[in-house]
Amino acid sequence: MTAPSQSLDAPEHVDYTAISDTLYRYAAGLDLGDADLLTSALTEDATVDLGPAMRRIGYDFPPLTPRESVVTTLVGAVGPLDTSHSISNIRTTVDGDTAQAWAYAQAQHYLPGLGSQPDQTRHALMMNRYHAQLVRDGNRWRIRSLTIANAWFDGDPGVLLGAP
Repeated sequence: MTAPSQSLDAPEHVDYTAISDTLYRYAAGLDLGDADLLTSALTEDATVDLGPAMRRIGYDFPPLTPRESVVTTLVGAVGPLDTSHSISNIRTTVDGDTAQAWAYAQAQHYLPGLGSQPDQTRHALMMNRYHAQLVRDGNRWRIRSLTIANAWFDGDPGVLLGAP
């Protein structure tokens, strides 16, 4: 998928910043295992499709929907891991109260409690491409649909499942 180029005026910059914050809330919710923060980034009918990323490394993972299922599944699976999701290269298009965003998400994963050990080499490092469809909810944007595709992977896929 190719995101359009953009030049922002002041109102568009406000939307861009708010949309970026939505992606940051999503990532921080994962890293902190914070269900409330993750919930704040998603609509009630949200769908998160990790299938394209997970199939690339050998796992079949169905789309998650609605928000309650997304949050429960992701906080349960990713929350216990030592993770760091960094969002970058955000591009947006806004059409009234709907928007699309494209971004890169580099995500480092270690087994619980091992991420800060300097001798720990077992990890799962992913560079993913996010494509989000968002809707305006008052002064905030929320993700209605997020598709995550993998650009590259390094490490042990078993770490993503908490496999010892």
